Amino acid sequence: MWAALRKDDMTPRFAHLDGETTELTNRLLALASRGLPAMYRSDTDEFAFTRVFTTTDDRVDAHLSGTSLRYAAIVALGVAWLPEADRPALLGGHCLDDFVTLLVERQQTSTNLGDIALIAWSAAQIGHPSLPDALRRLASADRRTAPEYVVEAAWVVSALATARGQADVEEHLAQARKRLLDSVFKGSPVFPHATGPGLVKGYRNHIACFADQVYPIQALARLHHSGDDKAALDAARVTAEQICRLQGPAGQWWWHYDARTGDVIEGYPVYTVHQHAMAPMALLDLAEAGGGDYDQSIRLGLRWLLGPAELGAGSETMLRDDDGLTVRKVFRGDPRKIVRGLHGVTTGVRSGLRMPVIDRVYRPTALDRECRPYEFGWLYFAWLASVHTPATEQQGR
Repeated sequence: MWAALRKDDMTPRFAHLDGETTELTNRLLALASRGLPAMYRSDTDEFAFTRVFTTTDDRVDAHLSGTSLRYAAIVALGVAWLPEADRPALLGGHCLDDFVTLLVERQQTSTNLGDIALIAWSAAQIGHPSLPDALRRLASADRRTAPEYVVEAAWVVSALATARGQADVEEHLAQARKRLLDSVFKGSPVFPHATGPGLVKGYRNHIACFADQVYPIQALARLHHSGDDKAALDAARVTAEQICRLQGPAGQWWWHYDARTGDVIEGYPVYTVHQHAMAPMALLDLAEAGGGDYDQSIRLGLRWLLGPAELGAGSETMLRDDDGLTVRKVFRGDPRKIVRGLHGVTTGVRSGLRMPVIDRVYRPTALDRECRPYEFGWLYFAWLASVHTPATEQQGR
């Protein structure tokens, strides 16, 4: 399905890449187009939550588990940037408009702010006729002055910034913008896990994850592009520069950060989707919005996929091209996530306090063989989207 792009017809995303990383990106897009159809559950007309697989020699056995409205919305956001003729094969036979119609219908009964925001964003991105309904549901579901998880608060900003020019969202957007920017601990270069107290247990209040950085970077970059918001752009740049500064020597995007100082608390797991999609997506959005150049970090992160340094020379790639699968993560394999727990406790007592012996006991040599639909949704978005051109203009409605 996926035909490699030529140098003369590349999108702005590909203009940032050298030949080696362009080849790898085309490989990833082909893998996604091969694997995404296998994640659609025809029995429920929904995307699965995950596709778990085992490998024996050259044989792969895989099965689907659960369903996810959130992941379906992310798939819609990514698939919108593909040519119109390619979309139904990835959306269970639906055209994009009909698929988003299904999402908006299901949005009306959802109680999860993140799911609701992502669906509103997907409707806004393609100028869907049901956008007013999606925005009304978002407005009624968003508590605005109450604490929310930062990831979901960022998705609200992205949805509303995308809806600008199609609906009057300015009051809601101003509140969502303030909530996100005000969530940062004074003087910290990174975002926390929640916008206020009460959602996270006290001993974990200082712990933020990689997703808590990526989605605000993206949201604030898109907010600035939609309305010339220098404060938003500056905040996104500060966080982007911090995660790039702390990137691992082999390109790893680390997992847990101290929301008070911006330091890494625990690096593992390293997730494949962070390397090929989420980090490039946020950093390229920021670069297009005028927030800097992060090409070197993006390239380094991509190369990690070809053989994680944690597994040693000659290790297996994280990509299974023929099967349309990525290996979800490299992790320590510690029972009940003991390393993360201990690092969380010690850094809660004093920033930077660690127990190196536990890192040596539980080394990151385990692989999680599962793959989730949102990984491919964000992959398409990362490499085919643009802050400058609507999806409907770039690839046709």
